Amino acid sequence: MALTQTASASTADAGPGAKPAPRPAIDFAKPAGAPAWYEPDSVAWQVYKNPVSLFIGGITAVLLELGEPRVREGVWGHSIFPKDPITRLRRTGLATHVSVYAPREVASKLIGGVVRMHEKVRGTTPDGEPYHANDPVLLDWVQATVGYGFMEAYAKWCRPLSDEQRDRFYAESKPIAGLFGATGAPLSLSEQKAWFEEMRPRIVAHSIVFEFLSIMERTPAVPAPLRPFQRMMIRAAIATLPEWTQRQLGLTDRHFRLAGWERRVIRALGALFERIPLRSAPPAQACLRLGLPANWLYRRRA
Repeated sequence: MALTQTASASTADAGPGAKPAPRPAIDFAKPAGAPAWYEPDSVAWQVYKNPVSLFIGGITAVLLELGEPRVREGVWGHSIFPKDPITRLRRTGLATHVSVYAPREVASKLIGGVVRMHEKVRGTTPDGEPYHANDPVLLDWVQATVGYGFMEAYAKWCRPLSDEQRDRFYAESKPIAGLFGATGAPLSLSEQKAWFEEMRPRIVAHSIVFEFLSIMERTPAVPAPLRPFQRMMIRAAIATLPEWTQRQLGLTDRHFRLAGWERRVIRALGALFERIPLRSAPPAQACLRLGLPANWLYRRRA
């Protein structure tokens, strides 16, 4: 789930009855020297390497998106997620890593397929509002929520980021955002805050938000070592939302809150995975492709 648009209507499937497409095989280690859309010393390469912030940030982004009626209908009405969440989550995770770490040609091809699929994703909300997944306003909002979700989850639970690093993170996303068609997406922290204020009146509670959280609670969606902490990480995603969003989505009950000791556990997990390189994972493989040690991202700081 994705500064890419991989957690939202922008990766909507062909439809709820469509057969899932086979998961493509991507070799992040080849061809040698092939650049990604993000540089290895980018803030993005740091943020997207950590499985703790990936899971937490992805849920944060989806919650923000499900609060917007047009995006919610596009996501839920044109996705296999309610019936086959595992396939959807795997597909989303792959698309996220491809957008950030894969060679440009591979990422551009995948994103082009997503954009073409979006042409089919259109309809009308129960309140009579038309929506289209390629609507520039919705694309920009999704890009803003995805960037916020992953970056703030990383900063809150893994390693703090300065406002200057946040500005860099948003600025780095411009090429990928453009490929998705999100040409008005925020390119700085101030622009992100302005986008959130503009969309604030449109964020409303809905039963689908709670259905999504229920699915995530009962679906084994994280690597086995993290599974005992999955429900705790879901509550961490809620805690990563702006406070006004928690209120407007109806997520302020005690059931959705993290205890103090749980916050310490999540931060310890985030810090742990800042030090553990997963050699077979896309971040490490991308480093090898560019002639860097597999643990390079775990030795440096953005």
